[in-house]
Amino acid sequence: MKYITTTIAALFLLSGCDNAPTDASQRPAQEVGVVTLKSQPVSIVSDLTGRTAAAMSAEVRPQVTGIIQKRLFTEGDNVKAGQPLYQIEPDSFRATYNEAAAALKQSQALVAADCAKSQRYAQLVKENGVSRQDADDAASTCAQDKASVESKNAALESARINLNWTTITAPIAGRIGISSVTPGALVSAEQTTALATIRGLDTMYVDLTRTSVDLLRLRKQSLATNSDTMNVALTLEDGSTYAEKGRLALTEVAVDESTGSVTLRAVFPNPKQQLLPGMFVRAKVDEGIMNDAILAPQQGVTRDAKGTATALVIGADSKVEQRELETGETYGDKWLVLKGLQAGDKLIVEGSAKVMVGQQVNPVEVKSNGGKA
Repeated sequence: MKYITTTIAALFLLSGCDNAPTDASQRPAQEVGVVTLKSQPVSIVSDLTGRTAAAMSAEVRPQVTGIIQKRLFTEGDNVKAGQPLYQIEPDSFRATYNEAAAALKQSQALVAADCAKSQRYAQLVKENGVSRQDADDAASTCAQDKASVESKNAALESARINLNWTTITAPIAGRIGISSVTPGALVSAEQTTALATIRGLDTMYVDLTRTSVDLLRLRKQSLATNSDTMNVALTLEDGSTYAEKGRLALTEVAVDESTGSVTLRAVFPNPKQQLLPGMFVRAKVDEGIMNDAILAPQQGVTRDAKGTATALVIGADSKVEQRELETGETYGDKWLVLKGLQAGDKLIVEGSAKVMVGQQVNPVEVKSNGGKA
């Protein structure tokens, strides 16, 4: 019995030795799922943040010093350009105007008398009826009177302007905000505080910011243009999409030294006055079309601790290679790859955790719906 048991054990050991692989190189290659990348035209859209600002804005300020007599508008209403807003007590300015008008009439009367005398003396001096000195004095007095008339006329015009300025009018059309003064308040021509602010809300600016690095990168790309290029779509603070489309109007010509960013200004129609100045918004700017763009599935792209994007691809002899990538925006479940991958590369999207760089693998094409070909 003991002999039989020993024989069976020996046979079992021999059988196990025959089935064990003699060399690790004889193991089958690890199977991985790959996607063969293709170039395609892609519309490049930048996602930026910014704030709204009124296309037209004017602070209402007094041009003369005086007491506010009346406020002639309702806060929050739309006003027209030239519409009266405040009335400053006009009595002292009207008195100054009347005084200047009287002084002008007096000067005009002197001109009439002295210049007529100058003309008579000019005739008499030819007949030796008056001395040459008297004729010259009469001509000088006439000229001085005429200059005085011009001075008094300028004083009258200044008084008229100041009198008109006692009625403070709207410099632009738009919606007027809260008044900072009430009737009875003293205002001055030199004050720094505005009486109210008027903002034109029919057209709005959206000031967006992007880094100077992004701006340089975009300018290096060869982007084709179409009718949608530079169009801007807004997402409001509550997550809703603004119905009107805007258009990029300009890019600031200088970089903000404190932030390293550049300001872009988009113009939007605002017929329902839904946009108000100071709102925070997100904007998508259509930069143009990249005709030979590479879109890589996100599951094939990883990032290290520093945020550097990397990918594993199938290289020569079906061996795994690692590429360092430069990526742009996301398009659905894909990254726009700006550098590191090209058309025809086989990107590993399944089984990357089971392989190492330099390992020979068995690539199997993965369908777009997730199954293997």
